Amino acid sequence: MPTTKTLREGSTPKRAAILSAAQELFLADGFDRSSVDAVAARAEVSKRTVYDYFGDKQTLLKAVVDAVGQSLITTIRRTLDDTLTDLTDLTEDAELEDALVTFSMRIATDMLGSAEYATLQRLVRAESAHLPSRGYNSMADTPDEAIAERFAALAAAGLLDVPDPRLAADQFIALTFGVALDRLGSANAAEDARVRPLIVEGVRTFLRAYRTR
Repeated sequence: MPTTKTLREGSTPKRAAILSAAQELFLADGFDRSSVDAVAARAEVSKRTVYDYFGDKQTLLKAVVDAVGQSLITTIRRTLDDTLTDLTDLTEDAELEDALVTFSMRIATDMLGSAEYATLQRLVRAESAHLPSRGYNSMADTPDEAIAERFAALAAAGLLDVPDPRLAADQFIALTFGVALDRLGSANAAEDARVRPLIVEGVRTFLRAYRTR
C-alpha cells in the first residue's frame, strides 16, 4: 500500500486499538513477522481500516514509537508541574535543591523505570532498520525544551541565572541522568539504589554553576 495517499484520522478508540495491537505484536513477534492482518484481527478492525489510518506497516511502527514517546513526554510535563511549579516554596537554596532532586528522582522512577520507557527502548533498538533514521528518537528535543521552559521560569523568579535555558537543560540532563547512564548503563532509580547519589551530586554541580549569586 502506498503511503502518499491521504490518511484518515478516524475514530480515537479505533486508532488506539490498532496502536495497542501493533505494539504488542511488534514486541512479541518483531516487525517482519507481524502482519497487518494480525494487527487488524487483534484490534478487531478491518485490514482496510489499518491501511486507511496508517498507510503501511512501516508508518504504523513509527506511529507506535511516537505514541509511546508522547506518553513519556506527558509524564515529564506532569512531573515538572508537580515539583517545579510553586516557586514561592523555593526561596531557599536547600528548597531548590530538594525540588530538583525530587523532580529527577521522579523521572528516574516514573519514567525511566516504566514499562513504557522499556518498550520504547526495545522498539528503537530492535526495529531501527524500519524507522525513519537509525536511532530514531520520537521524543526528539521535547524533554529538553520542557525543562528549559521551567528553568526560564526559575530564572525569571530570580532563583537561577540561566542566560541560555536550553543549554542549561542539556547540561542538567547530562549531569544527572547522563552520568547515571554512562556510569551504570541505566538511570532507573527503581531498580538501582546507586542512581540517587549520582543524581544528587549532579543537581548540586548544576546549582553551583547556575544558582543566583
